[in-house]
Amino acid sequence: MCGIVGFTNHIPDAQSVIERMMKRIVHRGPDSEGSFVDDKIAMGFRRLSIIDLSEKGSQPIFNEDKTLVITFNGEIYNYQELREELRSQGHVFYTDTDTEVLVHGYEQWGRDMLSRLRGMFAFVIYDKRSGELFGARDFFGIKPLYYALMGETFMWGSEIKSFLDHPEFRKELNTDALESYLSFQYSVTEETFFKGVFKLPAAHCFTYKDGTLNVERWYEIKFTPDNEPDLEEWVNRISDTFKDSVRAHKIADVEVGSFLSSGVDSSYVAAVADVDKTFTVGFGEDEKYNEIGYAKEFSEYIGKRNYSHVITPEEYWDSFAKIQYHMDEPLADPAAVALFFVCREAAKQVKVVLSGEGADEIFGGYNIYHNPADMAAYNHVPRPIRRGLGAVAEKLPKKRGVNFFIRGSKDLQERFIGNAYIFTEKERKEILKIKTVAPAPEEITKPFYDRCSGNDEVTQMQYLDLHLWMTGDILLKADKMSMAHSLELRVPFLDREVMALAEQIPTKHRVTKENTKYAMRIAALQACPPQTANKKKLGFPVPTRVWLKEDKYYDHVKGIFTSADAERFFDTAELVKLLDTHRSGKYDYSRKIWTVFTFLVWYDVYFNSEMGKMNGGLNKAV
Repeated sequence: MCGIVGFTNHIPDAQSVIERMMKRIVHRGPDSEGSFVDDKIAMGFRRLSIIDLSEKGSQPIFNEDKTLVITFNGEIYNYQELREELRSQGHVFYTDTDTEVLVHGYEQWGRDMLSRLRGMFAFVIYDKRSGELFGARDFFGIKPLYYALMGETFMWGSEIKSFLDHPEFRKELNTDALESYLSFQYSVTEETFFKGVFKLPAAHCFTYKDGTLNVERWYEIKFTPDNEPDLEEWVNRISDTFKDSVRAHKIADVEVGSFLSSGVDSSYVAAVADVDKTFTVGFGEDEKYNEIGYAKEFSEYIGKRNYSHVITPEEYWDSFAKIQYHMDEPLADPAAVALFFVCREAAKQVKVVLSGEGADEIFGGYNIYHNPADMAAYNHVPRPIRRGLGAVAEKLPKKRGVNFFIRGSKDLQERFIGNAYIFTEKERKEILKIKTVAPAPEEITKPFYDRCSGNDEVTQMQYLDLHLWMTGDILLKADKMSMAHSLELRVPFLDREVMALAEQIPTKHRVTKENTKYAMRIAALQACPPQTANKKKLGFPVPTRVWLKEDKYYDHVKGIFTSADAERFFDTAELVKLLDTHRSGKYDYSRKIWTVFTFLVWYDVYFNSEMGKMNGGLNKAV
């Protein structure tokens, strides 16, 4: 695991620039560094040693005649089998790393190598003979890869903050990203919050040569349900495939631990992985916000030791600016802070940790996936009547029953943009002062709905979450919070073989009237007690809605909401109104408040504070 940076070289001091860029992401790889610089390219690498701990495992790594150069972030779990195949083809290896498998694999198979890989990865290969760059990102987007074309320079890296130290980087806020973020709570499109900086999408690769960039998809998730096997067979297949994935994800030359909450996903991982140490965090003593008691009991059940930490409100709030710096872009998921602290605890003991991300998206675990069944009877009401009732409900005070009629008036594509829908298009325009050309939420989600239009509504929701929510929220915080502590986080549910199996499971075995992740929960019973396998999903519950009613934190947020930065972007009177309404208990606006608050803290970090300042280039806000 590591961090990578690079740029096409048109500057006289490329070596010193690449070193500053590498230093900016030293947290991703504190063990060693390496670089390759010539008159055309500069490539940098920070190493967290996991496999082949020797010095010869450091990057950049080359092929036999040193015409290909690679920097790589991630892990290839089937690298040993691929290495043997490549050796039989005549390739000569000088390290025991998975990185060298990639450079020889590209030499042997070109782009087709990608479909052979099992793992998480973001890498860039430079061909010194042709001058072409080839880069790729893994199936699910577990590992990040950003790029920008600034002037004559093409730059790329694991984190946007590394670009700040390049003299041609122009730091400018992308206000379109801000407006879309207000609906999704994360940066949802290929554009980022920095104008001109883009995310390489999951399962995509690129080539760059002589100023021309080509990006294309190399892998597609396709749900094709197979109704032939019965439930028992699906359960056995899940059990066997998942155990095989966990075995692969444990390959390391260092100790591996596991995160543990009260949910079935992390419990299943911890039980199957048979690691010695589990890690948990919580808040206070309320069981709604503290899963430590359960985690300790479960750890005893599987005969392992649990390490835990109770996060104080002061720790949570005091760490928030630092967390936004590590995140690169604002992410209004309060659980990101909890993840920051559990990663901190794990990093005190191990270098690698397993986690349960991805199970909900691929096996159908979110409670909102019950929505199509819940709405089925009401959908028989003629659409014009539902539309009319919804229009009336929109004007009434927000309550649970009222919201049913609002949702019922809309088609799936209108009401579901993912697990978070914070501000509607109308609401976000009411609080924003600035004008943008951001697309409506439905315009962003439409291409994904179009690609899976032949599937049932539950599968369409899963497909959307796999491509937007999981990559933009779940995996973003998993990578950035673990790397902030030089910790490698591995996700055995997000495995090529597990996904290939999940694509075939019929919806009736994923989401039932009573439960979600139905077949997977039954499979988990083989390793976990019933109270675990059947437990309702909590995630990392955070008491932000409670804190926002307390004077100390209410005053803090109000100060941010009435600041000069807030005045620049928002109608601050509307922001304070949201805050006061929430404090009065009339309605829970905590998620809306947190979304705006997160952006303003992030903006202050990157455009006002020392953390976000760059050594060269221009600094233009809006």
